Amino acid sequence: MRIGVYGGTFDPPHAGHLALARAALEQLQLDEVLFLPAFRNPLKERRIATPPHHRLGMVEALIRNEERMAVSDIDITRGGPSYTVDTLTELHMIQPAEYWFLIGADSLKTLPDWKSPRRLLQLCRFGVAVRPPMTDTELAAKIPEQFKEHIDIVKMDPVDVSSTDLRDRLARNQSVSPAVPTDVLKYINTHHLYRA
Repeated sequence: MRIGVYGGTFDPPHAGHLALARAALEQLQLDEVLFLPAFRNPLKERRIATPPHHRLGMVEALIRNEERMAVSDIDITRGGPSYTVDTLTELHMIQPAEYWFLIGADSLKTLPDWKSPRRLLQLCRFGVAVRPPMTDTELAAKIPEQFKEHIDIVKMDPVDVSSTDLRDRLARNQSVSPAVPTDVLKYINTHHLYRA
């Protein structure tokens, strides 16, 4: 079994997240992509995120019609900072498989700062999303030396969307379509999220 693990805050989840999951499924020949909303992202401690159960609910809405995608509350149930190495250790115990942790190229430079990076390399490979205008050469320059043999590139079309921008637009009651899929927007409106 080949499983892509897609961790993140997903606050809110959007079309860019879905595009990366679809590209990874195809290009890495994965059987499934498992979304893992973080209880608390240790690299984003400064901002107070939307409550975890709502971020989980929004991801469920995002992937409702996606056959080879699933969501897990493993990080939310564990609580505390969501460290990738802890999550993957637990996943290996629950379901032994080949795992790829999916990240954007912008996260590459922080990999050495993640908890137990050497252990992490024993638990997974990394599927790294590369979007134009970034080139493979520019990407290679960003990869920390000890990770170079553990990276698989996932090529993507440009997706100009960020959760930060979407939160701002939602707070100002501006349109977020098509970046936020209809089912996610329904969830946001039903639960009155991101309103000032």
